[in-house]
Amino acid sequence: MSILIHTHDGGRFALEPKPGDTLARTIFLSRLWHGVPLCSGLGKCGLCRVRYVKDAPEPGRDELKKLGRDKLAQGWRLSCLHPSEPCEIELPAPVRSQRAVRSLGEGSGDFALAVDLGTTSIHWTALADGKPVATGRELNPQMGMGSEVMSRLAAASTAEGRFVLRALVADRIVELAGLASRNLGGNCVGLSVSGNPAMTYILLGMKPDGLATAPYELTYFGGDERRIGPGLPPAYIPPLLAPFVGADLSAGLTAIEFGNAPKYPFLLADLGTNGEFILALSPEKRLCASVPMGPALEGVGLSYGRTAGPGAITGFTLTPKGLDIRYFDDSNAERTGMTGTGYLSLAAILRAHGVLDETGRFAEGATPLAGKLAKQVSSEEGEPVFAINAEVRFPASDVEEILKVKAAFNLAVSALLKAAGIGPGGLGEIHLAGALGEHVSPADLETLGFLPPGCAARTVKAGNTSLRGTELFLTDPAARTFAESLSRGLTRVDLTGDADFGNQFIQRMRFSYVD
Repeated sequence: MSILIHTHDGGRFALEPKPGDTLARTIFLSRLWHGVPLCSGLGKCGLCRVRYVKDAPEPGRDELKKLGRDKLAQGWRLSCLHPSEPCEIELPAPVRSQRAVRSLGEGSGDFALAVDLGTTSIHWTALADGKPVATGRELNPQMGMGSEVMSRLAAASTAEGRFVLRALVADRIVELAGLASRNLGGNCVGLSVSGNPAMTYILLGMKPDGLATAPYELTYFGGDERRIGPGLPPAYIPPLLAPFVGADLSAGLTAIEFGNAPKYPFLLADLGTNGEFILALSPEKRLCASVPMGPALEGVGLSYGRTAGPGAITGFTLTPKGLDIRYFDDSNAERTGMTGTGYLSLAAILRAHGVLDETGRFAEGATPLAGKLAKQVSSEEGEPVFAINAEVRFPASDVEEILKVKAAFNLAVSALLKAAGIGPGGLGEIHLAGALGEHVSPADLETLGFLPPGCAARTVKAGNTSLRGTELFLTDPAARTFAESLSRGLTRVDLTGDADFGNQFIQRMRFSYVD
C-alpha cells in the first residue's frame, strides 16, 4: 500500500512508505516541500500539516497546541510527528521561503561564485572582474532532513543519507552557477564555499563520524580545493578551525582582520544554528568555542517563526498607544509569522517593562504602559501566551526557546572571557555575524542578557562576514594565506566537554548576563 497524496492544486501522487522515517520526511524527499522552512520534527512550525482523508492517527499534545481542537477533528495532523505509513492525505498550499536576489552592479562575462553554506540558509555572491555584481539568499534545501547540526549529522550517518544531503545542496550550487552564467553570459571560473564543519563534510560527501559523537574531532581541515559538481571549477574550501568552528569563521576572521585594524581584543560571534565564537586577543593569539543554539534565531522551530520574507514581522516599537509592528515589506502577503529579530525585539520590550520577568515568566509590569501590555497575556490550551495580533502569538514555550539560545550564547562568551583572563570591560569590540549579524539590535541583546552590561555600545553589526571573507578568497590570494595561518596560535575552549556544562547552562537560563 502507498501514501496517496492530494495536493492543493489538484495533483495526485503515490509515495512508497519508508519504515523508520516520518511522514514529513517522506513528503519532503518527494520535493513537494522544496523551500519550505520545516522545523523537522520539533512540532513547532506547523508547516508540515496534512489532512488525513480517513483514519487519522491519534493526535499528540503538541498538535493540540498548534492546530486546535477543531482542526484535529477535521483530520489535520503534523506529519513530522507521525510515521511514514500507508495513508491518504491532503496537502495545503506550501508556505515557501522566498529566494531573494539583488543586483549589485554592472558586469558580464566569466565570473566567480562565493557561497556561504549555512545550516538553515545559503547566501551567495557572483563576482565579475573581481567585483560583486549580484547576491542572493535562500533556504538550505537540506532543511527537511533536520533543522540543526546534530540532526543533519544523524541523517548523514548512512551512505544513503549522505548521498541525498550532498545532492540537495551540490545540485543547487550547480543551478546557481548556471543562473549566473545565463545572466552574465560567461562561465564560472572560480568557486569558494564556506560553511561549518558539518555542512562542509556533507557537501564533500565525507563520513561525519568524528563530528557525530564525542570526543569530537576533525579528520579534514580544509584549506584546499575540491570538486563539487559538473561544470564547476574546483571549489576552494577555507580552513576548518575546530570540530564545530568551521570555514565560515575562518572566512569571517579574514573579513574582519585581513587588511584592517580591528580593536583587539575583540569577539566574533556568529549567531547561526550552531553558535561559533572566536576571541581574538591579538593578531597571533585567539581562543575559539562553539555551542549548539538551534535554528530559532533564523526564524525556524518557533511556534510562529518564519524566515525573512513578505509578511513576516521583523521588529516592534513601543508607543503610548501600544506596540507598533514592523514588517519585512508592505506587501499583502499573509502576516502570520515572525523572524528571529522580531522575537528578540518583542522579548526585549516585554522584559524592559517587566511584562517578562528575569526567569522568562509573564508578569504584570510596573508602569501603566506595561499594564496595557500585560492585558495582552492570556492562556490558550493551558499555556500562557502574549497576543500580538489576531493571528500571531508569543507563547511561553517560545520564550523558553529564546532563553535556551540566550543561555548558550552567554555561556560561550563568559567561558571565553574566563579562559582569557579578561572581563567584559576589556573587550575592544564585539562583532555580531551570521543570521542576526545585520539586523539585530545590540541594545535588545544587552537587555535580554546575551551581552554583558555596557557592551552594546562596543558591538558592531558585522553582517555576513563569512560571505565577505569568501569573496576575498576569490579575489586576493593573500587572503587565503592569511586564513591558512589562523590555526597557529588558536586554542579551543571545549564547552560541552566540561562536566559542569549542564549546571552552567541552567544558571544562564534567565534574562540577565551571568559571568
